[in-house]
Amino acid sequence: MADGQQRALTTAFAPPPPLWKHFTPDNLKKLEQIKKEASKGEDGKPQKNKWTATELRSLDLPPELRLLVPPDIPTSGQYSVFGEVQNLSTALPELKDQGITQLYPSSGGEADREPSSEPARPLNHAHYLLKISKSLLLNFLEFVGVLSVTPEQYESKVEDLRNLFVNAHHLLNLYRPHQARESLITMMEEQLSRTREEIQEMDKLKAEVTSALDRLKAQGIDVDATVDEETRKATAAAKPPQDNSKLIWDLLDDAN
Repeated sequence: MADGQQRALTTAFAPPPPLWKHFTPDNLKKLEQIKKEASKGEDGKPQKNKWTATELRSLDLPPELRLLVPPDIPTSGQYSVFGEVQNLSTALPELKDQGITQLYPSSGGEADREPSSEPARPLNHAHYLLKISKSLLLNFLEFVGVLSVTPEQYESKVEDLRNLFVNAHHLLNLYRPHQARESLITMMEEQLSRTREEIQEMDKLKAEVTSALDRLKAQGIDVDATVDEETRKATAAAKPPQDNSKLIWDLLDDAN
């Protein structure tokens, strides 16, 4: 039974956990009703709309509703997703900590092995990625040769290939912060470029309108007076109709 559960957790398309059966409309309504009752104040009106998972667990919930309360969000350590342990830390773990042989220096190459007063050079990732790529091609050819001669000795070559791929993947992951910064810079530059283009289009349109108004003035047309009249008409049209009841009462008073 335990093996079956483990396979269900680690499968690529794992089924939902059994607790989904408790998420019925009736149970959801019951939970909402309990939350409303618990949040009522002295005036009988709900005083609270949002509940945290800790607050919900403090309520006296029946067993069928306890599984509807989400767990607290982990803030440190590790958590499990479909049987795989994930770290909350965003720092890239070292290969040595994972029991994998690291095929490139941690930083600076020769500067790490020989003490010197000069600062260590940054690691040339591209250089070691190229070396690992060449080693992958060579080891793959050796792997094909081993399979053709002594296929039972394939395990050592498969392990070498795996180690090379893991090191290449780890080197690429070291570029992720740099990739994120460059992507953000590119997005901001594109946004700035679009804003500048819009400003240029508005300046161009303003120049065209100003030029058209100057031509009209040169022809003797009082543009300012025309604009003021059109503005007055538009404002008058936008006003709501006045109430004529007071005018009618005034006329009746005058008639009497």
